[in-house]
Amino acid sequence: MMDAIYLLFGQGRDLDPLQMSVRALVVFLITLVLIRISGRRSFGKRSPFDSVVVILLGATLGRAIVGASPFVPTVLASLMIVVCHRVLAWGCMRSPAIERLVGGVEREVYSHGAFNEREMNAALMTPNDVCESVRQKIGSRSMDKVAAAILERNGDVSVIRKEP
Repeated sequence: MMDAIYLLFGQGRDLDPLQMSVRALVVFLITLVLIRISGRRSFGKRSPFDSVVVILLGATLGRAIVGASPFVPTVLASLMIVVCHRVLAWGCMRSPAIERLVGGVEREVYSHGAFNEREMNAALMTPNDVCESVRQKIGSRSMDKVAAAILERNGDVSVIRKEP
C-alpha cells in the first residue's frame, strides 16, 4: 500500500509529471476544503486581511505540489493559516477594537469641497489619487460634483455625488 502511495505521490523534489499531477489534484481538493473552512470572505471582499490568506495559501500549498516541503506538514500549516483567519474574523465580529486593528478604518479624504490633508497623509494618498478615483467612478474631471471621497478599508475609494 505504501509503495503504491509513494509511486503515485513521490517524495521530495524528484517528482515525475504523474506524481506532480497527482499532488496538484490532491492539493486542489484540499484547497477547496480549506476555502470552505475559511469562509467566503477570504475570497470575496479582498481586504488586506483576507488577501493575506490567499497569498499564504498559494505560497504554502504550491510547495506541497512541487515537493519543496514535506506534504503533510505543509497541508497542516495551510490549515493553521485558515484557522487563524477564521478566528480573527470571528474576533472582528465581536470586537470593534480587533476589527480596527485587523481591518483598518475608512478615511474621508475629501469632503465639503476640500481635501483632508490629515487623512490623506495617514493613507499615503495624494489629491491626484482621489481625482483619479473620481474620474473612474463618476466620469468627471471636476470635483464640483463630489460631496465626499472615502478611502475604504479594502483600498477602494468610494465617491459620493452631491445632491442635485
